Amino acid sequence: MRLRGFAERDVDMLRDLATDSYVPTIGSLPSHADQEDALSFMERQAARLDTGAGYSWCVAHRETDAALGTAGLHLAPTAAGRATAGYAVAPRSRARGVAGQALTALTRFAWSLPELHRIELYIEPWNVASQRAAEHAGYEREGLLRSHQEINGQRVDMFLYAAIRPESGA
Repeated sequence: MRLRGFAERDVDMLRDLATDSYVPTIGSLPSHADQEDALSFMERQAARLDTGAGYSWCVAHRETDAALGTAGLHLAPTAAGRATAGYAVAPRSRARGVAGQALTALTRFAWSLPELHRIELYIEPWNVASQRAAEHAGYEREGLLRSHQEINGQRVDMFLYAAIRPESGA
């Protein structure tokens, strides 16, 4: 896998991702997105770097460059040495280890930012596939955050996973 900027050729992958019932509840890609929605999503993702909010990429197959999903690093808590990561794999590309590989690539990139010492993930307890991806990428579960955030109109619990910069020794 590799991380790259979004391109117009990624519209079909984003439209596939928007068919997932969960993904639109946690991000800005609308449910059952059409081409215009997908292009608008890509514009919003590109703007994240300009505003300092973070980095957002298309996850692509290393050899074919086919779009498989999305990955992002959210920098809001950077002043404290932390960032949060997120990833999503289009339904047609799931069950192939894409999420774990994408998160590994994202984490390697994050450690190139000297101000970061910790990357956090928030994963709902039912999302076993995402937990496996996190563990594959070297993240450790640190605990359960009860009623941590609202998703789709309901307060939900989240597992907190984290990776610590290797040289920090923590």
